[in-house]
Amino acid sequence: MNEPAPKRGPRLSWLLLLLPFAAMLFVPFYNRVEPAFLGIPFFYWYQLLWIPLGALVLLPAYLGDRR
Repeated sequence: MNEPAPKRGPRLSWLLLLLPFAAMLFVPFYNRVEPAFLGIPFFYWYQLLWIPLGALVLLPAYLGDRR
């Protein structure tokens, strides 16, 4: 009657979720002052930049999983 849904493997969009994780994992890469942006050291604006970028990376994974 009701067959179970076929199992799906990891999708390419799920691999995008590793981007923010990897970008923030290696702290020595962004642990510096220069280049400053509007007087804000690189260390801070790099982390703040990944907030909207992380949301944009989540969008394809979310939309792809809804189907």
